[in-house]
Amino acid sequence: MLELRNVSKVVSGQTHISDVSLTLQHGSLNVLLGPTLSGKTSLMRLMAGLDAPTSGSIWFDGVDVTGVPVQKRKIAMVYQQFINYPAMTVYENIASPLRVAGVEQSKIDSEVRRAAELLRLTPYLDRTPLHLSGGQQQRTALARAIVKNAGLVLLDEPLANLDYKLREELRAELPKIFAASGTIFVYATTEPHEALLLGGNTATLSEGRVTQFGPTIEVFRMPDDLITAKTFSDPPLNTIVLRKSGKGFQLDGGVSLPVPAEFSHIADGSYTIGFQPHHLSLGRPNAESVPVRAKVTATEITGSESFVHLDFADVRWVMLEHGIHHFEADEMIDVFIDPRHLMVFDSDGRSAAASRKLAA
Repeated sequence: MLELRNVSKVVSGQTHISDVSLTLQHGSLNVLLGPTLSGKTSLMRLMAGLDAPTSGSIWFDGVDVTGVPVQKRKIAMVYQQFINYPAMTVYENIASPLRVAGVEQSKIDSEVRRAAELLRLTPYLDRTPLHLSGGQQQRTALARAIVKNAGLVLLDEPLANLDYKLREELRAELPKIFAASGTIFVYATTEPHEALLLGGNTATLSEGRVTQFGPTIEVFRMPDDLITAKTFSDPPLNTIVLRKSGKGFQLDGGVSLPVPAEFSHIADGSYTIGFQPHHLSLGRPNAESVPVRAKVTATEITGSESFVHLDFADVRWVMLEHGIHHFEADEMIDVFIDPRHLMVFDSDGRSAAASRKLAA
């Protein structure tokens, strides 16, 4: 078990990590999700022992490892900017941690070839990194992490340089590999959909703080605050500030959204509601859906999906619709909001519900 206890990191007067406490279990997949400069890499460097915290402590299996250098920890790291030994073949690059550990040759050979097969590297085992593509070099670095059998594996956006098909395959396979070995697996990404595909647990980060940590699907469906909800939305979360009065949220133009049952207890007043782009639609998905009239500002068609950018009461929204839908700029259209999927936040940005069950 890896524990971070009230860990902070300050560099030249700037706070990179602020009072982070996390507990990661053996055999678990843990995603660090946040935008660039949110603190993901800084947090991983603290976990690895590459940096020491300014305050707080780091424990591994009940032992305080705060300040213990990376060379004395059983960890493996793979970054988006892969690192391989240029003079070694792919085979020897993968085998290197096993040779350092004194593993016998027959075991080295079987482990190297198993990892090479998984990562589609078998035809390239005799090549040196200079004769590989960028994606092949990244897969070599991943294979080396797999065979190391480390207690902690840190992957910092490791699939960014791979082609789409292989990236999807590895997203499915990597958690199984590390879970079977009992490894603590930490995966950093800026992409919410990648966190959802990987599953496991997710810690959302913003400005060096962990805003929420828990099972990935729960963090996505039931964010504790508006910052977490925005971090876990791509395209951006749709929001609008409005007033609750009785059983309805009042929008411009006389439109009223029914207050979902889980928010029936909240007092009348001003709130921010949020909803995902795929919960805004052209057709009425159910009897509770409410139509609103909005102005189209732009349409993006990506083949099987269309992103329709809208202006409602001077607030920008985006709607994600399956299929090809094209609208002219400034065209007025009716779109439907599904109130079953509303997130409601108070004036401090905290969720207005202690617990909710929503369908994704």
